[in-house]
Amino acid sequence: MQIPNLPLLYMELTKLAREIGFESTCILHVETLKPLHEVRDMCAAGRCRIYGKRWSCPPACGSIERCTQRIEAYQSGILVQTVGQLEDVFDAEGIARTEKTHKKRFETLARQVRCFCPDCLPLTAGGCMRCAVCTYPKKPCRFPKKMMSSMEAYGLLVSDVCEKNGIPYYHGEGTIAFTSCILTP
Repeated sequence: MQIPNLPLLYMELTKLAREIGFESTCILHVETLKPLHEVRDMCAAGRCRIYGKRWSCPPACGSIERCTQRIEAYQSGILVQTVGQLEDVFDAEGIARTEKTHKKRFETLARQVRCFCPDCLPLTAGGCMRCAVCTYPKKPCRFPKKMMSSMEAYGLLVSDVCEKNGIPYYHGEGTIAFTSCILTP
């Protein structure tokens, strides 16, 4: 497989991300991605309540060492964010609305990037929710080519990834941001 011209590829990825509606985008430098056992421990502690319940989540997505190997197989990528406005810190509807918007945008971006870069690795915000009930662990994933693990499932501390790649993690009072990335060969 011939690797496309990288500057051109990332200009196109950024343009595509903006057209889809992401408020913030930047080139993602793979060397800044450091999977941490501490992040995976937060998954195991049940913070999102889906640990051990989906193919996209730990332990099914692989050990931290295996996730690190996968990440290191890529050259670069793109980091994208959806930023939502909240009425106040208790605006659960605003948070849910922004998350839904982000997941829809990211699924569109991942689908389009996979058309010209089928070996990419999309890492989303939160676990894969494609199926209402995941087949894990009794049957194989119904949609393995569409399933996406989260950045946290891969042990990535999202605030650290944002900081090291020059994109804000926090966009100010009254906002919420959801962050995802796509790694490319």
